[in-house]
Amino acid sequence: MSSNIITILGIDPGSRITGYGIIRSNGQKHTYVTSGTVNTKGDNITTRLAQIFSSIQTLTQTYRPDEAAIEQVFMAKDANAALKLGQARGAAIVAMANEGLTVAEYAARAVKQAVVGYGAADKAQVQQMVKLLLNLTKTPTTDAADALAVAICHAHSRQMNALLQAQPSTTRMRETFL
Repeated sequence: MSSNIITILGIDPGSRITGYGIIRSNGQKHTYVTSGTVNTKGDNITTRLAQIFSSIQTLTQTYRPDEAAIEQVFMAKDANAALKLGQARGAAIVAMANEGLTVAEYAARAVKQAVVGYGAADKAQVQQMVKLLLNLTKTPTTDAADALAVAICHAHSRQMNALLQAQPSTTRMRETFL
């Protein structure tokens, strides 16, 4: 397992409010860098998508994350809301991809499971666990906490993938000497 520090950008997409969170991760230790929200203005979806794109692009240029992760669409009130959420995700994904980032996607339940240990956790539980895991002095807003949780989930996923990739070679080595 690598001891390299990696900077991860997490995104909680929304057409009105998009949360973002950036952490640095070194194995199981995660350090808070920044978080907040992109609050779009106006009723025109095209204008709001441009605001999301521009804001995420500015974040990636400012903080230069090594990797990015975004929450998948999991439900919406109606088809129109789902479409707008998908468009907001797309604007954020393209902004990150334009900066050369590969973007991992995680279901909301997987994010909650990784951070709280319970896939049906509520927003307040996610906020409190993010605060604890990152040793924050104040509780982040729900959208920022969700984005930080996405980044933490990605860090855990990376760590698990590294362990799994190392496993077959260890098993083969044991079989060779037995």
